[in-house]
Amino acid sequence: MRKLILLVFSVALILAGCKNQSNNSTSGKTNNNSKPNILFLLADDLGYGELGCYGQEIIQTPVLDGLAKQGMKFTNFYAGNAVCSPSRAVLLTGISSSYNTIRGNNGHFSDDRWMRVALKKDEMTMGEMLKDAGYQTAFIGKWHVDDPNDLSTWAYNRGFDFAVQEQWPGRFGGIQYDEQMHWLNGKQDSIYYHWEDWECKDEFRTQLAFDYLDTMNTEKPFLLFMSYRAPHGHERKIDNKELYADKGWPAPERLHAAKITLLDRQIGRLLNKFKELGELENTLIVFTSDNGPHTEGGGHNPEFFDSNGKLRGIKRDLYEGGIRVPMIVSWKGKIEPGTLTNYVGGSQDFMPTFAEVTGIESPGQSNGISLLPLLKGEFQKEHNYLNWEFQLVGWGRKLPKGGFRQSVRIDNWKGVRYGINSETELYNLDEDISETNNVASEHAEIVQKMEKLFQENRSDTDGFPYGGFVQNYKAKEKHLK
Repeated sequence: MRKLILLVFSVALILAGCKNQSNNSTSGKTNNNSKPNILFLLADDLGYGELGCYGQEIIQTPVLDGLAKQGMKFTNFYAGNAVCSPSRAVLLTGISSSYNTIRGNNGHFSDDRWMRVALKKDEMTMGEMLKDAGYQTAFIGKWHVDDPNDLSTWAYNRGFDFAVQEQWPGRFGGIQYDEQMHWLNGKQDSIYYHWEDWECKDEFRTQLAFDYLDTMNTEKPFLLFMSYRAPHGHERKIDNKELYADKGWPAPERLHAAKITLLDRQIGRLLNKFKELGELENTLIVFTSDNGPHTEGGGHNPEFFDSNGKLRGIKRDLYEGGIRVPMIVSWKGKIEPGTLTNYVGGSQDFMPTFAEVTGIESPGQSNGISLLPLLKGEFQKEHNYLNWEFQLVGWGRKLPKGGFRQSVRIDNWKGVRYGINSETELYNLDEDISETNNVASEHAEIVQKMEKLFQENRSDTDGFPYGGFVQNYKAKEKHLK
């Protein structure tokens, strides 16, 4: 089965590659050395403390640890939001969460429906920006910012001229997570992931990247966006049965650790592939996570491996553990090896950074800041503040305080409130990284400043009303009984 899938997939790529080469012969060639390639590596629900270079002592991640030694490691970098969809929306558009179209995994609409909200057509994506700049653009993996029933919102039609995108259970025939449909360039039934054929889903996706790279036009720069799977909890089966099997851990914890180490292994394979192709030295490499660690997947406990380190909170929290994430950038000859930075940045900064790296103007929609000066060891402009706005999803359940959450960071100060009628908590991150000592009563002026940002530094967007909402769940709860 595995060989047949790869044969069909490779044939499709070869045909696409031939078309690219034909187009190049008539349109002229671009000097690949004039602009760097960009390799963007995104983990799914990887916590701040789950890499060796960020303090993890049990789970092995030698490749990413080595990448940090070769480049720059960020200690104060933040995801766009606390769950998948709104976080990815921020990094793909450069628009921070309180102004972004997407502020939760699903939005709520007037007929009491929760449904996926897609990026707007007039919001430029990272792929569209770089494609317009002459880049080949490829996306492989979890997109999660689309309407599943509208192909025009999928990666292939949002700036990625090559895209392999998974779909979800209950969509298009109810394919399960462990045997999942992937669409090639918007075509249904293109290729399936069968867990018995691969060590993990990330090996499967890395192989798809290999096949793409082998047929790519090497005369043009490219963006390869690898939206990996580990360690998201819903991949409950992997074929690797040996890794950490001798530790005697509970099965969900062995699975969790194995997925992270296997992700590290696949990134190593991908970097070796770049080296074989002669592209590694001219590639800007970015690794990060979409949010903090999870409790999903049939019994995994983030405390088992100290997945958030000293930070409070996990996925869906706007405390540090839910949004502060690993961030590693490597770029040979541009970034001083072994650099450690405490710069406070966020996912909205990717868009303007890549724009400056490629010599184009950053889209006006972005409120991020280019990090290129920092990467090159030059003076770096700082954010006045970073803020987040998030909406929990309520499928048949009452949401606490409307499911609405906000937080803001100003210098070393962190403000958090869960519900617009709740008191704002205040923490001094320099003295209290774990956010255990609420000092709001001692700093009324700082709290007032944060509450003003909560109210004014935002925009309205369909499906995510300010403050959330309180619904009548009686009929629904009766039905569920």
